[in-house]
Amino acid sequence: MPKLLRTVFIWLLCICAAEVIHAHAQTFTTLFDFDGKNGANPDFVTLVQGTDGNLYGTTSDGGSTAGCSAGCGNVFKISTAGKLTVVQDFCATQSCVNAEIAEGVFPSAGVIQGLDGNFYGTTSGGNPGASWGSVFKVTRTGTLTTLYAFCAISGCLDGAAPSAALVQGTDGNFYGTTVNGGTGIESSSGSGGTVFKMTSAGKLTTLYSFCSKTNCTDGIDPQAGLVQASDGNFYGTTFQGGNPVCDGGCGIIYRITSAGKLTILHSFCSEANCDDGASPTSGLIQGTDGNLYGTTLGGGANNSGTIFKISLSGSFSVFYPLCSEAYCTDGGSPRAPVIQASDGNFYGTTNAGGATGQGVIFRITPAKKYTVLYNFDSVNANPVSGVMQDTNGKFYGTTYSGVQYAACSFSGGCGTVYSLSTGLSPFLRTEPMSGKVGSTVTIIGTDLTGAKSVSFDGVAATFEVVSSSEITATVPSAAKTGVVSVTLPSRTLKTVLTFKVTPVISSFTPDSGPVKTAVTITGTGLTGATAITFDGVKATTFSVKSATEVTADVPTGAKTGAIAVTTAGGTATSAKTFTVTE
Repeated sequence: MPKLLRTVFIWLLCICAAEVIHAHAQTFTTLFDFDGKNGANPDFVTLVQGTDGNLYGTTSDGGSTAGCSAGCGNVFKISTAGKLTVVQDFCATQSCVNAEIAEGVFPSAGVIQGLDGNFYGTTSGGNPGASWGSVFKVTRTGTLTTLYAFCAISGCLDGAAPSAALVQGTDGNFYGTTVNGGTGIESSSGSGGTVFKMTSAGKLTTLYSFCSKTNCTDGIDPQAGLVQASDGNFYGTTFQGGNPVCDGGCGIIYRITSAGKLTILHSFCSEANCDDGASPTSGLIQGTDGNLYGTTLGGGANNSGTIFKISLSGSFSVFYPLCSEAYCTDGGSPRAPVIQASDGNFYGTTNAGGATGQGVIFRITPAKKYTVLYNFDSVNANPVSGVMQDTNGKFYGTTYSGVQYAACSFSGGCGTVYSLSTGLSPFLRTEPMSGKVGSTVTIIGTDLTGAKSVSFDGVAATFEVVSSSEITATVPSAAKTGVVSVTLPSRTLKTVLTFKVTPVISSFTPDSGPVKTAVTITGTGLTGATAITFDGVKATTFSVKSATEVTADVPTGAKTGAIAVTTAGGTATSAKTFTVTE
């Protein structure tokens, strides 16, 4: 197995007076070279950190050649030290080759780890005559289950060829997109693509078919997946459709509810000369400021793509136009999303531009100060995917191209896995990021063995150290929304993002009364309540007694209905109604 650890110390030099370039040393390391036999050409693959501390991803080609001449792709795991293990080769069995089972091939996107500990992903193709892509589940030990094979309905009305990763919603279901298929009116084959919801058991519901409006003004070809924002809705982009200035449309940003109601927030190329960007291939992330951030492949002031910001209500602005420097030394044509790291800055990659034309890794601050951190070269070239930040503080990613091996079908090589250290400190993350009192939360980090205590915003919790990278803890009764901390023998680690303690209403008394009646509401997670309503009417007088009790006076104008309590962790609504009497 070819493996070569190459470490490069990069000193960033000021190359432009218009931008402040930091002169700190960065450490770039090539962790692994794919050779075709162990996978090839990771595509839109953002690596994910598993609870076992390893990184998981996919390659779109390579691996077993039983069903595909150049390999059907695989799921792999790799340690942060660079040890790679193939978890699952796609279509490696004769039953797949003979089309006896509907096993997918060519995973274009990466995997996510579900709350059950298994990994879930999509394939963009299927074995001959069986499907046009699939949704799959794979265990850490490599047991593969095809949950759904697309094009199961004549005409592919259920969707076809998903090319993006899934997201698990707060309701436990998985949400995703397909590039083709659906019931769009502009094509007899319904090729506009879809948004779908799927249970962990594989029951699929098509939420929306793109190109359902004349001239596909509602978008077409969603190459990116979804993000669930703080308002509970999902947000995404389409590569085409929308403004017809571009051939096939310039793409859109949309919001969709879990019930399938779609709203267009922005149509690209709405500004003169397409200064707002065009043709996004990547998804969105929600920043700590509540706004959504993303990239476009084309358009922009320099016609080489943009980084943009948009509010949940649709207020749009260009954050940074790529190729702003001479010869595009700052990079161009980003195909991947950005991430917001533990230092509050945004990080990402471009597919082209930079000192060698092979793309760059960049950082941009909330104040829009842009810095090139690394210039890719012929050994690590043309990243299609972005970076992720491990809880050890380092960044990890993949490149589509790299060293040329005999089994590489692509002339640019089979691609690599790399790391980039910028000196950021270790931190924690939780799965999930919210929960009610008494629920179990998984805390993921680095070197957690020997943990002495765990707390939720300073409130001690019972816990168990599962491994050096995983702790399970129970949300304590007095917990408040805030930072989760783990105290170790030599240091204390904390989450960057706050854990939200979800409020719950268990009862209230009395259950009826006139305006100004004092009502006692009991439950959990009620600390810090900011609002109490009676059928939507805010109580002007209320008091937080404890984490389990609040009181409120029935407000003027209140009507018979449910009582709701809002905290920093969300809103709890009573199952029963309060009756307002005369």
